[in-house]
Amino acid sequence: MTVAIEMGSTSAGQPATLDLEELLATRLLVQGNSGSGKSHLLRRLVEQSAQWVQQAIVDPEGDFVTLAEAFGHVVVDAAAHTEAALQQVAARVRQHRVSVVLNLENLETERQMRHAAAFLGGLFDVERDYWFPMLVVVDEAQLFAPAAAGEVSDEARKSSLGAMTNLMCRGRKRGLAGIIATQRLAKLAKNVAAEASNFLMGRTFLDIDMSRAADLLGMERRQAEMFRDLNRGHFIALGPALARRPLPIRIGEVQTDGRTGNARLMPLPETPREDARDLIMKPGENEQLRVMARPTPSTADILAQLAASQPPAPAALSLVAEVSAVPREPPPARPSLDDVLREVLGDPDALFRSVAQVYQDFLVRCRQYGVNGRIIDLAAFRRKMATARAGVDAETADTPEWEKALQLSIALPEDIQAVFLMLARAAHDQNPCPSNAQIARARGSRSPRRALGLLEYMTNAGLIVIDTDAYGGRVVELPSLGWRTAPGNPDAADEEDVA
Repeated sequence: MTVAIEMGSTSAGQPATLDLEELLATRLLVQGNSGSGKSHLLRRLVEQSAQWVQQAIVDPEGDFVTLAEAFGHVVVDAAAHTEAALQQVAARVRQHRVSVVLNLENLETERQMRHAAAFLGGLFDVERDYWFPMLVVVDEAQLFAPAAAGEVSDEARKSSLGAMTNLMCRGRKRGLAGIIATQRLAKLAKNVAAEASNFLMGRTFLDIDMSRAADLLGMERRQAEMFRDLNRGHFIALGPALARRPLPIRIGEVQTDGRTGNARLMPLPETPREDARDLIMKPGENEQLRVMARPTPSTADILAQLAASQPPAPAALSLVAEVSAVPREPPPARPSLDDVLREVLGDPDALFRSVAQVYQDFLVRCRQYGVNGRIIDLAAFRRKMATARAGVDAETADTPEWEKALQLSIALPEDIQAVFLMLARAAHDQNPCPSNAQIARARGSRSPRRALGLLEYMTNAGLIVIDTDAYGGRVVELPSLGWRTAPGNPDAADEEDVA
């Protein structure tokens, strides 16, 4: 069934339609400077397609929460959820086919990137049974897929950029159709923008953005000047879901309004000068006074104050001597690095986060306890993380046999190490072969289907040999170590998930 939604009208007065089924397969990029009408365009698209397809809107400014009352979208306040919780919410969104608005307005930029990455990752990692068609609208996409490093940490930028890349490059097979809007194409990562086949280009003034817009539309450079002459709400459309040739269109009206509103001139209130001064200099009846935090003094200021201070009086010296004579309890012993590592890995969500994220958490806790966590570099921490994900205890990890297995795992890709060590641990102890759910957990995923792909990769690489006994149990042999697991049920549930 072909569904054509009306986006507005062409310059000839004809309806400008968008093929919704084609959009699901080819994705959309919207570009325009601030005030060109991008949010209005996205709102029109969301309203017209709300009855036909499930939607998820990543909203950094809280402008689309007004869709909830009119169209039934559920508003998810990202500030009230952790990253792990947002992944689970996103999985349930796809499972129950509920349209949502992810409101990020109460978070700073770095936390917006982290929470958006977690939410998009949850949409992407669901089971194949829930790969229903879904529009994923990302406003201000240059925040989540920046072309260059900014003031945020590299880890936050990489996780957000990776989630956006998955959405635009690999999301189609999972039913996800990315619709991204940006103020400047030059600030948007090229590998994200290049995956869109449909374009709506609005008013643009900078030469570099006009040139990229003209290149994407297949126009000559001299024609790029036309983007400066576009009015608010006017766009140039191109793509299999819109038009086969560049087509000027004007976006139609919308049913809901954003909370930001439009800048309109209005007369100032007629207030006498004396009253105006009292209004701004005196607090109102229900106004709460804000207490400004004192800035932390620098080390130089503290040393200057100590140098300028007078020597204490004799009475004060005697009081200090009396106080110092009182026996004091010894300070608590600092935890070791292994204690901090066990505390970090004790969080169940740590196994489903990237190694870089868990390593940063480890360093922060080391600073809190006053220990030097940099003694363990990222490579050593990755090996410890792989051992922990494999469920290896400390006694087994110290044996020479396990050291050989650990050395073999170092040469493997990061996402394979934990799975290899889990199979090695089961074979070493002659335990049943881990199930698909347990292997997926070692990979940092909740999708058992990923385990089958990992096992196939390891088999093709000659790392393992898979056999099946007479009762359908799976047996894995590691030729490089000479170890073999006992038969295990591949479809058994993960005991930790059941708990």
